[in-house]
Amino acid sequence: MPARPLLLLLLLPFLSASGRQITNASDHHGGEAFGKIRAVNLGGWLVIEKWIKPSLFDGIPNKDLLDGTQIQLRSLKLGLFVSADGGGGQKISVNRPSASEWETFKLWRVTSTRFQLRVSNNDFVSASDEGAVEASKSSPDMWETFEIIRDPSSSKRVHLRAHSGMYLQAKDPSQLTADYKGTPGWDNNPAVFEMFVNTLLGGEFQLANGYGLAAAPAIFEQHRNGLVTANDFKFLASNGINAVRIPVGWWIAYDPKPPFPFVGGSLQALDNAFQWAGMNNMKVIIDLHGAPGSQNPWEHSGTRDGVSIWSQPKYISQTIQVIDFLASRYSKNPALLGIELLNEPRSDDVSFETLKQYYTLGYQTVRKHTSTAYVIMCQRIGADPNELANLLTKENGYSNVALDIHLYNLFYVTFYGKSVQWNIDYVYNERKQQLDSLRVTGGPAIFVGEWTNELNVTGASSSDYTAYATAQLEVFGAGASLGWSFWCLKNDNLHWDFERSVKMGYLRRKGSRGGWP
Repeated sequence: MPARPLLLLLLLPFLSASGRQITNASDHHGGEAFGKIRAVNLGGWLVIEKWIKPSLFDGIPNKDLLDGTQIQLRSLKLGLFVSADGGGGQKISVNRPSASEWETFKLWRVTSTRFQLRVSNNDFVSASDEGAVEASKSSPDMWETFEIIRDPSSSKRVHLRAHSGMYLQAKDPSQLTADYKGTPGWDNNPAVFEMFVNTLLGGEFQLANGYGLAAAPAIFEQHRNGLVTANDFKFLASNGINAVRIPVGWWIAYDPKPPFPFVGGSLQALDNAFQWAGMNNMKVIIDLHGAPGSQNPWEHSGTRDGVSIWSQPKYISQTIQVIDFLASRYSKNPALLGIELLNEPRSDDVSFETLKQYYTLGYQTVRKHTSTAYVIMCQRIGADPNELANLLTKENGYSNVALDIHLYNLFYVTFYGKSVQWNIDYVYNERKQQLDSLRVTGGPAIFVGEWTNELNVTGASSSDYTAYATAQLEVFGAGASLGWSFWCLKNDNLHWDFERSVKMGYLRRKGSRGGWP
């Protein structure tokens, strides 16, 4: 699910694509046709998203100082902000009356109290043994590591101690130095700073590294064993759901000992899901939600600090290896419906040409192992998905492919300040027109791989949510040729939670307008 920052909210959504009409999704392993996909995403299970279950993070020491947290430092003595002049590559000054991009530092967490500071050009702050402080290192080591010591009476006031043992101080606006000897107090001295904290990310990386190597395994084991169980598949099947879309991270291919800081066990959980799906005559879509290098800056891509560099050839090559691993392992499993090559690549970070090349390689990789499983390709967020619909055609050599589009009446300014009825009308009109336009001969099947029942409306009633859900179920059920997948099974937020929404009557099966068989 796209937990998108404010910058993206300023973009207008591009939500149309092209595809071919199909009547059902056939069982690719010789079983009978089972109709269109009516799926639920198992979000927040094998790829952590803090907003889905915030309590997972409660036991982390200094839980506001996670990887990717943005901090700004203001000298208590000078009243000025610490700044990486020019965005980095030179000395650190303390000369700004207000904070913006150059005055914002992203944390890499080493321990609960020791951190590395990344500046806007992606260099790291370094303090030499002589006391000079600059932002000029492309990768961090011990001289780029600082201890953050909080005032016991006010967590906003901090000292920063360099590897040399000296404290950072602001004696002169022109230069931050690491040469304060002794232990500074908390009065108005040059080694005291006010720290302003913005904890932006809460994903798999942040949870694992936050708890650390000793404590994280138990946290993840309890979470994976408890959030999704065999009984959940029984519940879904009994309520007419015939498939699940399961987000996974690239680290699953390295189980049981994935790279730092990830925790093993997600592969066994995915194996369990295939078993439970088979027992309930359900299908599985494996969705590569987090790719090496991160295809977007959001926590669900597995990013450490919001920097997206997936487009580099080494990361694309590594991603193909992950797809090969997944296709090899599950291609003969009768529960496999399809493999989604990449979730929500962002147009700001991934060019169309790069994604086109990757999708071609990914398609070929899956086809080495199976000729029938769907290969699903997600739109670029912030770009018109017609660019992919025009690519993924039979004429271009693609078969059994689907284009995944995500339809939320959220995140964009388009949907701000609107009424419930406006949102319902938008679904019946604009969304319907978008899906109607997808019926292009020879193009991909269309899959609404993510949607939910949340509204950006204050004071919406229970009947409002039911009406909104009915509209989406009716339009997506009729217009998405492959089917849909609701986000998500369980969520602390009610209208994102499929299980509670069904039990409380917000999401209804056939019997009245809308619903599903």
